[in-house]
Amino acid sequence: MFKTKQADGSIHEDQLFNFIVNTIDEEVEIDFVPKAETTAEDLFEVLVGACADGTSVSTLCKKSNDSPHQNTVLYHLREKFDLESVERIGNTLLQKDVLDVLPEQVEFCVDFHLRPYYGEEDEIDSLYYSGAKRGTTSFPVYATLYAHVKNKQFRAAVCCLEVGNTASSVLAEFLDIHDGLDAGVKPVNLDRGSTAASVSRCFKHTTTRM
Repeated sequence: MFKTKQADGSIHEDQLFNFIVNTIDEEVEIDFVPKAETTAEDLFEVLVGACADGTSVSTLCKKSNDSPHQNTVLYHLREKFDLESVERIGNTLLQKDVLDVLPEQVEFCVDFHLRPYYGEEDEIDSLYYSGAKRGTTSFPVYATLYAHVKNKQFRAAVCCLEVGNTASSVLAEFLDIHDGLDAGVKPVNLDRGSTAASVSRCFKHTTTRM
């Protein structure tokens, strides 16, 4: 008599991949011409796959036998994506259940990240120029807000920096998000030497839910 195979309690790579793709596909709408061969799910599979592999859309499309052509993916990313809407939807999803897993007192942190960029400079709105790293001096910059609990990080928001953004403006935006999490703010401490152009800027504060 066959025994039913029990789940091992682990989250497998393909399960996580499908969960992320399906979640984005349900929340983010992209318009296609009638009877288009490429679907939104195809695009999101490329995006999630490229992020997971730490590679570019073009590289992944070239290596994959069943992905859309790289030009198709890049066209829809440039012409069909509204960055502010995607950022807002993504942050809503990140914050959806965050309070259910956080203790009463939480340390929130903000990290600034540089991502190497190898494309044409006129194909991207905002680039930060710094010393050479991984073969380039051009970097898109983004910031993440996360709760630090028992050596684990719980992401609550992501913000892509554009021309005109400063450390203080990102801080203000994240504090607005923080207020939406129904938590009271205690002292906010900026790292020594933190500047608007710094690579590793970070602020930390302790919070207590109201």
